[in-house]
Amino acid sequence: MESIVVDLAENTYEVSIASGNLDRLGEKCRALRWQRKDHQFGLGEKIMVVSNPAVFKLYGAQTIAALERSNFQVSYCELPDGERYKTLKSIETIHDFALEHGLDRSSTLVALGGGVIGDMTGFAAATWLRGINVVQVPTTLLAMVDSSIGGKTGVNHPQGKNLIGAFHQPRLVLTDPQVLATLPEREFRAGMAEVIKYAIIGDPELFELLEGASGLKQDDVNSELLATILTRSARAKADVVSKDEYELTGLRATLNYGHTIGHAIESVTKYQVVNHGEAVAMGMVAAGQLAVKLNLWTAAAAHSQDAVIAKADLAIKLPAKIEIAAIIKTLKSDKKVLAGKGVFILPTKIGNTKKIAYEVSNFTNDLVSDPLIEQVLTAMLPIASN
Repeated sequence: MESIVVDLAENTYEVSIASGNLDRLGEKCRALRWQRKDHQFGLGEKIMVVSNPAVFKLYGAQTIAALERSNFQVSYCELPDGERYKTLKSIETIHDFALEHGLDRSSTLVALGGGVIGDMTGFAAATWLRGINVVQVPTTLLAMVDSSIGGKTGVNHPQGKNLIGAFHQPRLVLTDPQVLATLPEREFRAGMAEVIKYAIIGDPELFELLEGASGLKQDDVNSELLATILTRSARAKADVVSKDEYELTGLRATLNYGHTIGHAIESVTKYQVVNHGEAVAMGMVAAGQLAVKLNLWTAAAAHSQDAVIAKADLAIKLPAKIEIAAIIKTLKSDKKVLAGKGVFILPTKIGNTKKIAYEVSNFTNDLVSDPLIEQVLTAMLPIASN
């Protein structure tokens, strides 16, 4: 069992990684305590599990049973599956169920699912009664290594991804690698994109491990490699969040490698063509090429990155018929834009990155310009078939 601590000024919490952990959920929740002034508090008796139909069918009964064994009063709420349902309407549904089941300020929402469920459940918890407890139980590789850790919650706006949200840290992140046995192959690939991101931005040893692996598809990754991937990625995320919880120092911004263009690709394709991990992989390819054009890193390093991405069966070309002008337009409304400036995270070597700012009103005055982005993205368009 691995126990990783996200050490924060308030509400420090554990990321628990262990085979069979789902059956321990109730006892782990019952043991939770946090300090407010001179008083210690545990979780209240009422817990509502939030999931989607596919995940709930597989693990809903097991999750509820684990909680009820520890004498929690458990209800549940199912939301439609998919990024396109990551909206304020879904948050309203969670709130309606919370009201129906009498959840008070001591109650807890349990997010049972991938990144979409985790983000929405976290945001619902942040906004119900001005903030209640949330426990993350990720069921996808992407959520296990990335989105369940760090307290970023939110939903999408038609003009951009995660534009509506709040920071709201979980009380616990409970990961059970056994649930990945039922994960669709496409979702496993999506998670590998985030793993590769961690290797590029700060873990050259992990990159060497990925580069040297015989394969990175779901069937290629044995239990030993999977354990290493889960632990190293979660530890990297926890370390960054502990040092920069609210993205104030700039350190946490490094986690956005591949995400700036990746989010734009998701938005332009209406969240129906590529999933988050696939878009991040494309965003990393684009960011790598931008770095090459700006002489920040070498073409050989970019090639090595792209080879690992391809080994994980992730696309290094853009979706067919995507409008590059629409991607560039969407970049200018990215949620990380501040005082008219946005940020690209670009690699300088395997294990290190650099922030490059750009003026969203006029890219042509900056190192990262509209024409340069257009050049890089055009080169990523798929070759038209005859």
